[in-house]
Amino acid sequence: MSTVTPTMRAIVVDDKKNLAVEEVPTPTPAPGEVLIRVAAAGINRGDVMQRQGDGGSVHARAVVLAAGARYRKLAVQGIEALEGTSVYYAATHQEARICGTDPIAIVGGGNSAGQAAVFLAEHVSQVHLLIRGDDLGKSMSRYLVDQIEHHPRVTVHRHTEIRAVHGEKYLEAIAVEDNRTGDQDTIRVRALFVFIGAVPHTGWLADAIALDDHGFVLTGVDAIHARADGSLPINGGLSRTLETSLPGLFAAGDIRRGSVKRVASAVGEGAMAVRQIHEYFERS
Repeated sequence: MSTVTPTMRAIVVDDKKNLAVEEVPTPTPAPGEVLIRVAAAGINRGDVMQRQGDGGSVHARAVVLAAGARYRKLAVQGIEALEGTSVYYAATHQEARICGTDPIAIVGGGNSAGQAAVFLAEHVSQVHLLIRGDDLGKSMSRYLVDQIEHHPRVTVHRHTEIRAVHGEKYLEAIAVEDNRTGDQDTIRVRALFVFIGAVPHTGWLADAIALDDHGFVLTGVDAIHARADGSLPINGGLSRTLETSLPGLFAAGDIRRGSVKRVASAVGEGAMAVRQIHEYFERS
């Protein structure tokens, strides 16, 4: 009887900086760990019982929520086929190296888009920043607006939305439209960065713990203040920065409100959560 090795999807970068989505072996649990390949369905208050999507349950003295968030995507046909090769949802030194000096486009009007525009403009030949409205400062910090408006390699396209992407394996151009006049144009770019927000994986936590208006988990002081808003009652002894409104339930990474939305930060918060769980055990 043959044995099938469990796998997971991951983005792999080769020595020539080419990206591809491949199946890689699922990490083997360390001694004392149990890997359960099933989606969580809910949290029971009181004994912190985590119900699983298969109808079963897992009882634990403490739970760490690290379900992350899903980046919002543009509803543009064909864009998913370019993800990982020329459509990105983060702007790091790795993406900057892959872009080289080619012109790129950024969609979004918040600080993440602004920071990406300023950063990438130091590497590429031209940055096209696309926003749906007319006021760049509506949701972006003033210092970023000033840098963008005075940068010679950044062009802001107001009232502009992407209607189509062109390119097979790699992006070659985007078709854009003025959402006031309907006028269309084509911009030749080799990469597209999308920063239009994220949706946390917290739908299964509704009414169980305190969340903000966007569904991100409130932790620490924010969770304590949720009581003043008429939300869930907060344990009076709550003081841990990563503890949620439910004692013994912690959150780390993108799922948490106020997180930096970076892998390194999420890893650090995971380590912090382990420490805070030990502190929780000591006081409970």
